[in-house]
Amino acid sequence: MMATIATMPKYEAYKNIGIDWIEPIPTDWNVRRLKQFAKIFNGDSISPTIKDSFASDKFSHRPYIASKDINANTSAIDYDNGIRIPQENMSFRIAPPNASLICIEGGSAGKKIAFTDKEVCFVNKLACLHSKKIFNKFIYYSLKAEAFQIQFCLSMSGLIGGVAISVLGNFSIVLPSFSEQTAISNFLDKKTAQIDEAIAIKEQQIALLKERKQIIIQKAVTQGLNSNVPMKNSGVDWIGEIPEHWVIFANRALFFERVESGRIGLPLLSVSIHTGVSSEEISEEENVRGRVKIEDKSKYILVKKGDIAFNMMRAWQGGIGAVSKEGMVSPAYIVAKPKSIINAEYFEYQYRCPEFIQQMDRFSKGITDFRKRLYWDSFKQLNTVVPPIKEQLAIVGFIKDQSEKVEVSTALLNNQIEKLKEYKITLINSAVTGKIKVI
Repeated sequence: MMATIATMPKYEAYKNIGIDWIEPIPTDWNVRRLKQFAKIFNGDSISPTIKDSFASDKFSHRPYIASKDINANTSAIDYDNGIRIPQENMSFRIAPPNASLICIEGGSAGKKIAFTDKEVCFVNKLACLHSKKIFNKFIYYSLKAEAFQIQFCLSMSGLIGGVAISVLGNFSIVLPSFSEQTAISNFLDKKTAQIDEAIAIKEQQIALLKERKQIIIQKAVTQGLNSNVPMKNSGVDWIGEIPEHWVIFANRALFFERVESGRIGLPLLSVSIHTGVSSEEISEEENVRGRVKIEDKSKYILVKKGDIAFNMMRAWQGGIGAVSKEGMVSPAYIVAKPKSIINAEYFEYQYRCPEFIQQMDRFSKGITDFRKRLYWDSFKQLNTVVPPIKEQLAIVGFIKDQSEKVEVSTALLNNQIEKLKEYKITLINSAVTGKIKVI
């Protein structure tokens, strides 16, 4: 069990320093501007024309760090991103070991903060802070504290949002004695490592739950719910054995292609690689062809409840699903209309299994991934497992029940992760501003 902030020891006396965003601090602590004790500088951009020439020897060349190489949650740096700056190249600024890197421009500004353990070169959207006067790890933790973050947010400017180096240097942080800086940093190293480990364990549990859910779905749609029924070889490698009374059909035996035009009054639906076919009208922001949406419904394809719709360009990534309401979809989609009574949700579960997605990938046409298309002529050749309709319904009910249990457990774990993250932020803020005493 981790101690609550409220139960941790406090300093004997505090003083108010007259800065709105800094609460009272211990009486023997002080407030200083970053530029008074730290060297602050940003990095260098790399021209795309020479970028490839710097992806070489990882042992003798310095890593080149960009914002994307910093994990926003753990602050870990990916030193193995493949880009290296030759040691003899002196035109790039170097962040020394034990320096803080903070993103100062763009969507990650103020959020991505890291601490180096080796010499690195870095992009111009990052700033380096390093000091020979105070404990550098204390600077790193201070950048994460609420007082610093408030100053950063208030100072953001420009179209993409950022803070200039000259402005950053005027930010204030609170400073205890050097021995306390060291003790606080060591305390936070230990405690944040424990919190990060607890978060990692819960994230692994979530991953295992998702994996278990996928195994349950895969087994249910290819082997059914009764483990005692006689089995037979399906004749399809990725499917393996199926119940003896089930059949394998090519999709041309199950579906027609629906090519009817949309009409005024019907919602425009989308197909996601994550959630299948939407049940609600997509927003204007989501619909990049919003003008067509308003002016010409005939360019869209009619879909009805029970159809299967897929995105030709994203089928190989799982962009397929069952239609739950009448509507219309983009002309970049294919709509499959059942020839007989089926449960479309059962087929969605099957079609979104990794093995079936791989089958769609193999039948998609295109030179590269982002040019691949799964056309109707290819989709109708795909093999599909077809149990009796009664079993389709039972399988869908079983999968929904199991999925709900997984989602409840996942939500609980995610809630615990968020609380751990909040505790970590509060702990850092309390330690570096003197709200708690760690020595």
